[in-house]
Amino acid sequence: MNRATLVAEIFGKKSFLCVGLDTELSKIPAHLHDAEDPVFEFNRHIIDATRDLCVAYKPNLAFYEALGPKGWQTFAKTVDYIGNQHFIIADAKRGDIGNTGRLYAEAFFQQLQCDAVTVAPYMGKDSVTPFLGFDGKWAIVLALTSNPGSADFQRDLQETSGEPLWEKVLRVVQTWGTPDNLMFVTGATHPNDFARIRSIVPDHFLLVPGVGAQGGDLKSICEHGLNKDCGLLVNASRSILYASNGLDFTEKAREEASKLQAEMKPFLVFGV
Repeated sequence: MNRATLVAEIFGKKSFLCVGLDTELSKIPAHLHDAEDPVFEFNRHIIDATRDLCVAYKPNLAFYEALGPKGWQTFAKTVDYIGNQHFIIADAKRGDIGNTGRLYAEAFFQQLQCDAVTVAPYMGKDSVTPFLGFDGKWAIVLALTSNPGSADFQRDLQETSGEPLWEKVLRVVQTWGTPDNLMFVTGATHPNDFARIRSIVPDHFLLVPGVGAQGGDLKSICEHGLNKDCGLLVNASRSILYASNGLDFTEKAREEASKLQAEMKPFLVFGV
């Protein structure tokens, strides 16, 4: 999905919600465990309940790889079921070089028809550029992540510039691609940094985890994170997926997604 299509979907639906499909077998409702593929059955219901409320889905590869070969089949079926009307992010956090990086990109972009892959930039330019050579596809590079351990390295001050490492990542990585094929992961748990983030990458989309179960505040993110094209994909996973573990799990998931979409709509209609 190219940028123009993504932006049109956002403003058409008045939503920049991304639903994270971090589906853990032990957490899905008990009545689904008798299905041939319980994880896919759960995903199917969640997707049906939220399609009109979100613009993106983000299945996390770990939850599928943990199931072995069948998990890869579940992942592929999930991507196929989502279809091409939503932006599909393979949350794989790849970050290797040369042919290895290229083959990862081919796997997710050509074989599995995902729109984007999360990428770790620790190995430098040649760990990111293999994902940038596919028309309409995106690399989403980790910059300032939402987890507490992000402070271990990402806030380390650089000796030459005095800026934290996450700022250097934004400054350097944006030169490797364009706002049409590069996004950055910037966690909602760092609301005070969003003005600075936007000053460095004013035009790029930001994938923002941490709203919902991790406690990130949507309003504070929007105040400094929005740009003319919206420029945000705000991800929620557990707060939607596991709003209920009973027979009403689809209704409760929709309620949670609807709440977030309702909070997002005014920012797209009236701005901040």
